[in-house]
Amino acid sequence: MKKVNVLDHFKQITTFVFDVDGVLTDGSLIIMPNGVMARNMNTKDGYVLQLAIKQGYNIIIISGGNSPEVEFRLQTLGIKDIYMKAENKLQILNTHLSKQNISSENVLFMGDDVPDIEAMRSIHLPTCPADATQDVLEIAEYVSPYPGGRGCVRDVIEKVMKLQNKWMTNTNTQSI
Repeated sequence: MKKVNVLDHFKQITTFVFDVDGVLTDGSLIIMPNGVMARNMNTKDGYVLQLAIKQGYNIIIISGGNSPEVEFRLQTLGIKDIYMKAENKLQILNTHLSKQNISSENVLFMGDDVPDIEAMRSIHLPTCPADATQDVLEIAEYVSPYPGGRGCVRDVIEKVMKLQNKWMTNTNTQSI
């Protein structure tokens, strides 16, 4: 049996699904005096998320967390499909894909912990940051060399765009 190169799976991706805490952030929380839980997000991840949207890719965020500040940041990047307080990520994912007529064969999901596993198993390309939990590392088809909140999102989006010849085209070298 011929072994398939995991990069071949990146070639058919049209849709990216990301968790927030531990993927778009490093998973750390700073508890502010007013009770707000502040998070750090990587600007290079933000740049490539905007770029992917401009190139026609679907970006979906599914998070168990509930942070209006995070949701605002994601909206400013142009992301419209944001699901916060997600109790059943698989159900949310399946409903969204069905409504948008997106095949699971064209989906990359990046998660980092147990709540992501069912959804990751349901799609074509389950991926994770380098510092994901052991349970997630075991099911990921691709493990980014970057930890959560430190470029793992940029890593997978850039790989897809390069393999599809959509990286550094005239339409995306402008400042976003």
